[in-house]
Parts: sequence; structure tokens; C-alpha cells
Amino acid sequence: MSQPSPVRRAIISVSDKSGLTAFAKRLAAAGVELVSTGGTARALREAGLAPRDVSELTGFPEIMDGRVKTLHPKVHGGLLALRGDAAHQAAMRDHGIEPVDLLVVNLYPFEATVARGADYDECVENIDIGGPAMIRAAAKNHAHVGVVTDPADYDAAATEIEKLGGLSHELKRRLAAAAYARTAAYDAAIAAWFARELGEAHPRAIAFSGALKQTLRYGENPHQRAALYLGGEARPGAATARQAQGKELSYNNLNDADAAFELVAEFAGAGPAVAIVKHANPCGVALGASLAEAYAKALKCDPVSAFGGVIAANQALDRAAAEKIAEIFAEVVIAPDADEDALSVLSRKKNVRVLLTGILPDPAAPGLTWRPLAGGFLVQSRDNGRIREADLKIVTRRRPTPQETADMLFAFTVAKHVKSNAIVYAKKGATVGIGAGQMSRVDSSRIAARKAADAAEAAGEREPLTKGSVVASDAFFPFADGLLAAAEAGATAVIQPGGSIRDEEVIAAADEAGLAMAFTGMRHFRH
Repeated sequence: MSQPSPVRRAIISVSDKSGLTAFAKRLAAAGVELVSTGGTARALREAGLAPRDVSELTGFPEIMDGRVKTLHPKVHGGLLALRGDAAHQAAMRDHGIEPVDLLVVNLYPFEATVARGADYDECVENIDIGGPAMIRAAAKNHAHVGVVTDPADYDAAATEIEKLGGLSHELKRRLAAAAYARTAAYDAAIAAWFARELGEAHPRAIAFSGALKQTLRYGENPHQRAALYLGGEARPGAATARQAQGKELSYNNLNDADAAFELVAEFAGAGPAVAIVKHANPCGVALGASLAEAYAKALKCDPVSAFGGVIAANQALDRAAAEKIAEIFAEVVIAPDADEDALSVLSRKKNVRVLLTGILPDPAAPGLTWRPLAGGFLVQSRDNGRIREADLKIVTRRRPTPQETADMLFAFTVAKHVKSNAIVYAKKGATVGIGAGQMSRVDSSRIAARKAADAAEAAGEREPLTKGSVVASDAFFPFADGLLAAAEAGATAVIQPGGSIRDEEVIAAADEAGLAMAFTGMRHFRH
């Protein structure tokens, strides 16, 4: 194992002052000379330390409102010089360059500035130049220089300096890797911001970045490794939620919770709504006069599949809803909030993970989604399309009733979150049958109808839940058989995108069956 490299001089220049003074005091006590800039130097002096100004190191003052202060050969020479190289050492002597053994830098808060909605000029002003240049220099020369870009690493660095008089090669390598990840993420955020400002849907190059939040026990299956990273757009959901109770979250928990919460957010402002999701597909969704009522209606759709699922609510959980939810086993409950009575009830189910997000995500907000392919990845805008009553084109002789119209809009919204081919039956603001992920739309129709019949039997009802319902399809019916299967199940109205070369045939079949049918002109495939 290589010997630790000594740390005699450190440049400290940080935007985030968290833990700064305690760390700097440990360095000073270990005999490290502190060199600093601007606000960091002031903070250190206020803490009773005596840092050396970087302008004294360089022999050149800070200029242009601090834009130019560390972009100087005496800084970068001190960071980049190879300690065992005779030519480098001669150059340092000839030009009066002092070695820098430790760099402590975190960058101007560009991401936070953008997130709070600052104007263009302020965002540009928060693009750090000197910081990334120093970080990259120190990280490149990590054989001789340590670089700390995250306050979370202060203790590890200070502890080694105190115990070893310097930094081990192993720690310097880890810190260098973290440094390059940080500058990469920073540049990715700037590039993404510029693309949005320029209205470029598909810039010539694109980058995504994230910060590790937690490692997970495994991925979709026990032989797969997995972790949760935070990054991209600021959006409330499972990734950023506060876990109020329960076991450690798994990869599948997070994936299902995200799907459930995005679905239930579609009904913000529509009154209490609950979605129950299993394997990223809804098995029941409903509106109600209360969350407890919405949950009961959603559960009725498919009580068998709901066991061990994820339950999402669009409002703060109350005791009545929690009491209902606690009657069966759920993996995760996710909601904007929960009152103390609800949390007390759910605490009896100690394994249930309870996630509180604060607010709902905006289903209409723009954003990007991506998925990997071999050798690349697909990027698309989020499916934030929404259909309202004014968008419907009624194509049958019979027009839908007001209740059918409301249920069609509800069912089509749910279908947007069901894996294709998607068929959703709904009645009185609740799903009553869902068919998902089949290669044939007819099969999805039949599966949904069969589930509805099973649910009716479980509820002790004599007629299938689909009788008197409406049916939504995420894409057009290519043949009349899928529509007729829905009619056989008891549906009285149909909502679908339209656009098939056989639309006239399908419309004629609907008229013959006495169905009302609306075209949306919008498809909602979900693969």
C-alpha cells in the first residue's frame, strides 16, 4: 500500500458552508495552512481562524466582482504539479508556485437557483467557472492532491489527516471519482437548463445525472443490484417522499409507488381519490365523498390483486381511511400527508411503508422520460395529455348521458396509466374492471370483464360490475370485436382515440348495439 501523501496546504472555497468551520478547525489544528477566498475566508475569520487570502498566494487581486480569482497559474500549478517530477518541481521553483495538497470546493448553487425560478441572468451568474476548473485539476492529480466536493466527506478527510498526517491513496481515488461525478452532474444541469431556455426538445447531446439517495437490497429480483438516485426535474413523489414508518423500501416498492402516485395525481381537484397498484398496473381506482369511500370503491374492483399492493391517495390520510386500509396487507401507502390519528392507526401495521410527499405532482407539467436500449436510450416528453369534455367527438347516433360522459373521462384518464393494450371499465367514478398488457385488445376486454365478474361474486352481487358501465381503450379498436366484447360485458358507452381504417365499421357496430361512443383523437400507449 502506498504511503499517505502529506497535507500541508489547503485551498477552501465553498458556496455551501455546512460543516465548514468545524472541518477547517480540524485542519488548522493538524497544521494545515488554510488558503481561502471571499465569503469563505470571512466565515473562517468569524470562526476565529486566520486563512490566507488566495490573492496573496497568486500575487493577483480578485477582479470582475470575483469572477476571476482562482483562474491563475499559481493555483493550477500548485494543484497539477507532479510531486516526483524534477521538471515540474523546477517549474514551481522558477515561478514561485507553492504546492496545494488539498482542495475543498463546492460549487455555486446553480441547480437551486434554477429550481427557485430565478431569471435568466441570475441563473447565468450562478454558473461556476473557477470551481469546476480547480476540481478537475485536483482530481486529475489525485495521486498527490485530495479534493473534497461534498461536506459529507469532511469527516473522512479530516480523520485521515489527523491520524496519518495526510490522505491515503484509496481515499483520494474515491474523492476524485466523486469530484468528477459532481462536475458532470453540474454540467448536465446547465446543459439541460440551456436546452429548456432555447426550446430544444432534442439537443445534439443530452446528459442525465443523479445523486445517490440509498442503496436497495436488490432490484426487481434478488440477483439484481439496485439503488435510488435523486436527480432531474424537481417533482414530488416516491423518490423524494418522507418515509414515516415501515421497512426499508425495495426497488419494486418505489416503482409501484411512483406509478400509483402519478395516477392519483390526475384527480387533483376532483375530490378524494384512491388508486391501488400492483406491478405498476392499477387494480382499482375510484373517486368518493371521502378517502375511505374512495378506497372501498377502488378495492371492490379487484380485491384479490389489491393484496400486497401499493395504495395512493390524493389527499391527506385521515383515521377513517387508515382504518379501512389497515384491514388488508399493503406494501406501501403514499399520500401528500397524514394526520396523527391516521399514522397511529397505520403504525399497528409495522411493516407497511408510509410515504408522505407534501404535495401532488402536476400531471400537466412538461418533462422527459427515458429508458435504456442496447447501445443507447430512448427519450420522450412525459405523457401529460389530458382530455376534457369539450375535446370529445361523439360519433354514434346515441349521445352519452352526463353520467356516462363523466365516467368515460374518468376511465380514459385511468387507461393512460395502464400497460397497453389497456381496457378500463368504470361506473359512478370507480373502475369496475381493468385489462392490462395483453397482445390483443379483445383479450384485455375479456380479462377485464372476467375480473369484474369475479369481483361481483366476491362482493355477493348477482350481476357483474361491468353492467351499466362505460369502457375506455387506450388506443383505437382495430376491429369491432373488441367493442362487442365490451358490450357483451354490459358496457353502455365507449371512449377511444379513433383513427382506425375500420372506424366506420366500429361505429356501425356501436350503433347496432345501442352504445354511445366518443373519440378523443389522443392515444395513451404505455409500454
